[in-house]
Amino acid sequence: MKILIVNNTQIPAAKYGGTERVIWWLGNELNRLGHEITYLVAAGSSCPFAKVLVYDPLVDMNQQVPDDIDVVHFHFQVSNFTKKPYIVNVHNNPGFGHQLDKNSVFVSADHAARHGSKVFVHHGLDPDDYPRPNSQSKRTHAHFLAKAAWRVKNVQGAIDVATQSGNKLIVLGGSRLNLKMGLRFTPNLNVKFKGMVDNEQKSAVLNTSKALLFPVLWHEPFGLAIIESLYFGCPVLGTPYGSLPELVNQEVGLLSNSRQELVEGLKNIGAFNNRLCHDYAVENFTVKLMAQKYLELYQQVINGETLNDNAPALVEASPKYLAWNK
Repeated sequence: MKILIVNNTQIPAAKYGGTERVIWWLGNELNRLGHEITYLVAAGSSCPFAKVLVYDPLVDMNQQVPDDIDVVHFHFQVSNFTKKPYIVNVHNNPGFGHQLDKNSVFVSADHAARHGSKVFVHHGLDPDDYPRPNSQSKRTHAHFLAKAAWRVKNVQGAIDVATQSGNKLIVLGGSRLNLKMGLRFTPNLNVKFKGMVDNEQKSAVLNTSKALLFPVLWHEPFGLAIIESLYFGCPVLGTPYGSLPELVNQEVGLLSNSRQELVEGLKNIGAFNNRLCHDYAVENFTVKLMAQKYLELYQQVINGETLNDNAPALVEASPKYLAWNK
C-alpha cells in the first residue's frame, strides 16, 4: 500500500514533539510491514525510511497529493479534499460547535465519545526509540512532562503535590520564569526546570522517577507523556479527566481531582510495581498495535466506507478549567 502521511510541522521532532513523534513511529512501522510511505510535511524535514515532500499551506491539497498514492492520512482538518481515500486524525480538543470531517479518527474512546463518534486509535510508542528501562534504578524524584505554559496542564498543581509529599520534582517542558502566563516565577528550589528536552534527556529523567504527576484541568485527548512514563516503570498520579481513566488503571496509577489524595498517593508510591507499569505499557500502547488499527481504517476508506455516519462535533461544551480541589 502507498500511504501519504500529512502534517504541517517538521519531522523528525527536534525536542519533545507529540504529533511529530507519533507520525514518525507510525510511518516507520508501516515501512517495516512493507508499505511504501511518503510524508507531506513542513520544509526542513528529512526521513531515512520514507520519501519527503514539502507541504505548502497556500496550495490546494488536491494538487499536492501524488497520483500514485492509495490512501492519505491527514493530521489536521482539511476541506474539499476529493482526490484520494483519506482519514483525518484529531489530536486536539476542537471548540464547541466546530464540525469535523466524517472520516475523523480520535485518539481515545473518551475523545471520540465527546464528539459523538466511536472511531479512535490509541497512540503507541516505538520501544526501539528509547533506551531499555532499568528496573533497578534508584528513584529519586517525581516528574511533570507537558507544556507547562498551558494552564490546563496544571504545573502548579504538580509542584504542590510534590512539595507537600516531601518529594523533588523535575519539570520537563517548562521554565522557572514563564512570561506566557503573565509574569510567573517559581521560587521553589525543590523543583528543577529542564525546559524542552530531547529524547535522551527525557529518558534519563523518567528512568529514575518515582511517578508522573499529571493533574490536568481539561479533558486530555490522550497524553503521550502517560505511556512514555509507564514504559519507564513510572506510575501515573493525575486527574480523572478525558482519556486518563481508560489509560490508567488502579494497578498503574491513581486518579483524583483532590490535591491531598494525590499527595498521599505520592507518599505511598512504593505500593506500585515499576515492572508491572512497564509491562502494561508494552502490552497496550506500542506502535505495532497502533499501525495495525490504522491499516484497518485505511482499508475501510479505500473500500469506499465513511468512518462516521455524521460529521463529529463536540456533544457538550466543557468549562475552561475542570475542578481541582486544593
